[in-house]
Amino acid sequence: MRELDWIILAGTLLFIVVYGVWKTKGSKNVDDYVRGGNDSKWWTIGLSVMATQASAITFLSTPGQAFHDGMGFVQFYFGLPLAMIIICMVFVPLYHRMKVYTAYEFLESRFDLKTRSLAAILFLIQRGLAAGITIFAPSIILSAVLGWDLRTLNIIIGSLVIIYTVSGGTNAVSVTQKQQMFIIMTGMFITFFFILGYLPSDITFSKAMKIAGASNKLEILNFDLDTSSRYTFWSGITGGLFLFLAYFGTDQSQVQRYLSGKSIRESQLGLVFNAIFKIPMQFFILLVGVMVFVFYQYNPSPLNFNPSATQAVMESPFAEDYKLLQKGQIELEAEKRIAQNKFSSALEIKEYTAVEEAKKQIIRINQKDSTNRVAAKALISQANDVVETNDKDYVFIHFILNNLPTGLIGLLLAVILSAAMSSTASELNALGTITALDLYKRNRTSTKLTEAHYVKASKYFTLLWGIIAISIACVANLFDNLIQLVNIIGSIFYGNVLGIFLIAFFFKFIKGNAVFFAAMVTQIIICIIYYYLIHIYPSGQEKLGYLWLNFFGAAMVIIISFIFEAFDRMLKRPLPSI
Repeated sequence: MRELDWIILAGTLLFIVVYGVWKTKGSKNVDDYVRGGNDSKWWTIGLSVMATQASAITFLSTPGQAFHDGMGFVQFYFGLPLAMIIICMVFVPLYHRMKVYTAYEFLESRFDLKTRSLAAILFLIQRGLAAGITIFAPSIILSAVLGWDLRTLNIIIGSLVIIYTVSGGTNAVSVTQKQQMFIIMTGMFITFFFILGYLPSDITFSKAMKIAGASNKLEILNFDLDTSSRYTFWSGITGGLFLFLAYFGTDQSQVQRYLSGKSIRESQLGLVFNAIFKIPMQFFILLVGVMVFVFYQYNPSPLNFNPSATQAVMESPFAEDYKLLQKGQIELEAEKRIAQNKFSSALEIKEYTAVEEAKKQIIRINQKDSTNRVAAKALISQANDVVETNDKDYVFIHFILNNLPTGLIGLLLAVILSAAMSSTASELNALGTITALDLYKRNRTSTKLTEAHYVKASKYFTLLWGIIAISIACVANLFDNLIQLVNIIGSIFYGNVLGIFLIAFFFKFIKGNAVFFAAMVTQIIICIIYYYLIHIYPSGQEKLGYLWLNFFGAAMVIIISFIFEAFDRMLKRPLPSI
C-alpha cells in the first residue's frame, strides 16, 4: 500500500467516527438513545437495514463464494421479499402500536417474563457470537494479507465502533450507515468496471458472461429437492423465508432500525426498499466475484489465495512438493488461456460444434485446476495443521491488493472496514439495549430509577458487549466460509425465536409455560440436529442444508407448544364425578 491508500483509508474511517459522534451527541432519555427519537425517514431506515445485514463478511466472502461456486448463493435471498411483506403487515404495526423499545417486550405482554427473558438470552448468545465474527472477519484477512497483528486489528476495529455507538446509540448507527453504504457501493462499482477494463481488449462484458457460463459459474437456479444441498430454490423460499422472518422480525439489531421510524408507513417503506434492492445488491456482489474468476482465466493466480498458508508450506519440508504443484499450475494456466481464446473465437464465428468442444476443454481444465488446489490444501495441512487452507475469503482481497491502482486500494479497504463497522455497530447497539431493558431494567425490583440512569446503563452495557465482541474476535477461527458461518449461527437460534413470535401472533390459546418449555426443548433438539447432520460432515457433504434449521426450529416449537398446552389443560381439567 502507498501513502495515498493510507490517507484515504484513515480519512474515511475517522470521518465516520467523528461524524457519528458529532451528529448524535446528547441523548438524554431512553427514547432518543434506543429509538433515535422516532424521526427516521424511510430511506434512512432502508439504508440502515441493508447496512446492518451487509457486514464486511458480505464484501470479503461473497465474491470468493462466487469465484469458487458461482452465482447459486443468490438463492439464499429468495425468501427475503415475502418475509418483508409479512413483517410489514404483521410485525411493524404491532411494534409501533405497543410503542415497544425491544421486540421482546411484546413477548412479556403476550406470555410472561420468563419467556421474554429466554428469547432475549437466545438473542444475546447468537448475536454476541456474530458481533465477534464481524470484527474478526476483516481482521483475519487483512492480518494475513498485509502482515498486521491480528489482535491489534480486532482492537482497532472494535474500538472505533464502540466510540460512536456508545456515544449516540441508535441514531449514531443510522446516520453513519448512510455514509457507509455510499462508500461501500461506490467502491464495489468502481472495482467492477476496473475488472472489465483489465480483461483482454476483445473480451466484452457479454463475452465475459459466456466465459463464466462455460465454467458453470452462472447457474443461479437449482430446483433439486435434495435437502442436503445448501442453496436451492426450495431452501431459499422456505428456510430462507423463515431465516429472514426471524432476522428482520425478531432480531433486535434489525428491529431497532425500523423502530426508529417516524411512523408505521416510514418503517414499512424502509423495509420495502430493502426487499426491492437487497437481491440485486447481492447479485451484483456475486457478479463481481464471477468477473474476478474471468479475470484469472487470463492472468496467473496463486494455488492458494491465503498468503499465510503459502508461506507455511514454503517454510516446511513439503516446499519442493508444493513447488512442483506450482509449476504444474503455471502450465495449466497457459492451457487455460489457450482454451478461453478458442472458446472466444468459436463464439465470434457462431460455430456451435466448436463452441461445445471448447466448453468441454474448459471444463476438463477446471477439473485439473480443482485437483491441483485440493492437493495444495492437503500439503498445507501437512505442513501446518493450524493455518487456514480454505481460501474463499481471501480471493477478493488478493485481487484488490495485487491489481487495483493506488488510491482505489485504500478505498476498497475502507469499504471492507466500513462494512465491518456498520454491522458491528448495529449489533452492539442491540446487545446493549436488550441487556439494559429486557434483563437489567425488567428484572430490577428496587426503587424506580430515572431515564438518565437507563441511558447510562445502555451505554455501559454497549461498551461491555463491545469488549466481549473484541474478545470473541481474538479467539475466533475461520469455518469454511465466513458468510456461511454467520448464517449457520443464526439458523441454529432464529427458527426457535421466530416460532415463539408466531405463536404469540397467531395461536392465542397457547400460554407462557407451554411456550417456554417448548422453546427450551426445541433449542436442544436443533443443536443436536446441527451437530449430527451438519457439523461433523465436510462442507458440501452435510446430510441437511443449514437453512432448513430455520424452518424446523419454527415448526418444532409450535408443535411442541401445542402438545405441552394440551397436556397442561388436560391435567387441570377436573375429574368427572362418579
